[in-house]
Amino acid sequence: MNGQPLTRARWLRIMACYTAALVIVASIAPWFGATPLSWRDVWAAWREGGGNSAWWIFAHQRVPRVLLGIAVGMALGMAGAAFQVLLRNPLATPYTLGVASAGALAAALTLVVPGLATGLGPLRATQLSALAGSAVAALGIFALARRLRGGSTNILLLSGVAFNLFCGSALLLVRFIADPQHLVAVDRWLMGGLVTIGYWDVLGMLPVVATGALLVLLRTHALNQLSFGEEVAGARGVSVRAVVAGTFFGGVLLTAGAVAVAGPIGFIGLIMPHAVRLLSGPDQRIVIPASALLGGAVLTLCDLGARTWVAPTEIPVGIVTACLGAPIFLLLLVRRCR
Repeated sequence: MNGQPLTRARWLRIMACYTAALVIVASIAPWFGATPLSWRDVWAAWREGGGNSAWWIFAHQRVPRVLLGIAVGMALGMAGAAFQVLLRNPLATPYTLGVASAGALAAALTLVVPGLATGLGPLRATQLSALAGSAVAALGIFALARRLRGGSTNILLLSGVAFNLFCGSALLLVRFIADPQHLVAVDRWLMGGLVTIGYWDVLGMLPVVATGALLVLLRTHALNQLSFGEEVAGARGVSVRAVVAGTFFGGVLLTAGAVAVAGPIGFIGLIMPHAVRLLSGPDQRIVIPASALLGGAVLTLCDLGARTWVAPTEIPVGIVTACLGAPIFLLLLVRRCR
């Protein structure tokens, strides 16, 4: 199957399978949680114009949370696939280049220093700060890489790793000087979570994530050529600088949008592209959109487990993805090496 040429019909069949998986998960997830819901109660409340507790939980808690999980999972899955091919590194994740660390550092400062807490429209203070920190880091990394060697992907990777280490150390300093009450808030945010009421979190991240997704999806064919190396891609007529810049900033927007509303959630961006390559082949025209669809489905499933396994207590979904992601990645690795 992986050796077959990618025709339009085959692409549609593959995308339909991943889309069907996402739709099935999204249809099931809202009905489970600490409070049992009956579809009859929800249906009756909807016909009567809403008003009972079942309808409020379903429409204002469960559905927005599922939509947020889908959006964040899609963003992380697509960003991971984009960075893996851009950096030609199978271990690359949305957090490799330090953009997420910079966003986490800015959000932590907002939680520790109340005077910095300023929101804008649907964006809360932590979300706005995370977006701003990610933007500053992205511009700094890209400017440094371009100045040193014209935007080479190797220099981009090394610059990002350096930023990542610096922001990680600065975050430790912020946690060290924070008082216990603020430290708990910072640690809870760093665990990642999809807790939301209403649709403002989803609506707030959509413009950022949609822009990033468009920048990446428009370059899937060029990324196929770039996966063979910059010299080969350039010889085949690919504008390497434009592809690298567009993919980099597209991945940054996807990562920043996800981190701003959900905190750093690991393993989705690492594992989903590998799973898609094993199932459907290495063509980036499949890998990138399919990683988004699979990421949305898997993160929604992980969040469903996070809010039901020890109900009424919830486990931060970042802990669930980390606990499940490591053994799954090892299984994929073993299967790939056979």
